[in-house]
Amino acid sequence: MIVPPYLKEGDKIRVVAPAGKSKKEFVLPAVEWLRSLGYQAVAGEHVLDDFNQFAGSDEGRLTDLQEALDDSEAKAIICARGGYGTARIADRLDFTAFLKHPKWIAGFSDITVLHNRLNKLGIASIHGPMLRHFPKPGGSISESVKSLFAILKGEKPVYKTEPATLNRPGKAKAELVGGNLSIIYSLTGTPYGLKTDGKILFIEDIGEYLYHTDRMMHSLKLGGKLEHLTGLVVGGFTKMKDNRTAFGMDAYGIISEAVKDYNYPVCFGFPAGHGKKNLALAFGMEWELKVTESGVRLMVK
Repeated sequence: MIVPPYLKEGDKIRVVAPAGKSKKEFVLPAVEWLRSLGYQAVAGEHVLDDFNQFAGSDEGRLTDLQEALDDSEAKAIICARGGYGTARIADRLDFTAFLKHPKWIAGFSDITVLHNRLNKLGIASIHGPMLRHFPKPGGSISESVKSLFAILKGEKPVYKTEPATLNRPGKAKAELVGGNLSIIYSLTGTPYGLKTDGKILFIEDIGEYLYHTDRMMHSLKLGGKLEHLTGLVVGGFTKMKDNRTAFGMDAYGIISEAVKDYNYPVCFGFPAGHGKKNLALAFGMEWELKVTESGVRLMVK
């Protein structure tokens, strides 16, 4: 797995919006904040475009992202937000120039499409806060954004969380992969489907019906995506929905049941995903997961 060069002051950062439309009150101050840190922040021409629910047309979003991928001077690409739309342009992206000059790509939610593609290409990427979560110049920096830039600058995070009822003890050391469960599920069977054997899988989601969460987990199980994991890290499952006849379990219960026959360690409630706290995770890099009765430790090796 290739790890892109780490950021230093003065480096160029490209800002793109490959999915949902973004508000200028989030984007413009965040770009200025990046510049205040000493980075050359360059926003794509179509970042603030508005076409239905998308950040502009497919062509506009594709053009911005392709220009960022091709930019040999850029050291990172940060996505403005998730939403939906990256899959519509995924098969038209050309990574030829990018592979000659790899750079970090950061984002989460719908950006899982890119994380999956990069994992296939053997390039590490970052699941973490996006531009809309950045402060204004002079504003306070959240722990989540701090964690993103810690990884971008080459620091090795050590995360510790409190014990959770459904946690399964154990220790694992392997490459970390994953992202948004709905996106992982939707890409299964495509050229961008995630390979999970021997890896630590991270999953999170938002706004899904519980029965559909159960369907997705059992689909992954039937496809052999859960059986040969080395470990499982379950992030936030926020604003989940139920139908009129209650499903009988919450999202964590559904996930726990789906992996009950396996022996690897499982951590629930890791603070990453669509919740207020979204700690950055470097996909494609080796992490160590240790789950005990007293808590969880997840760290880059």
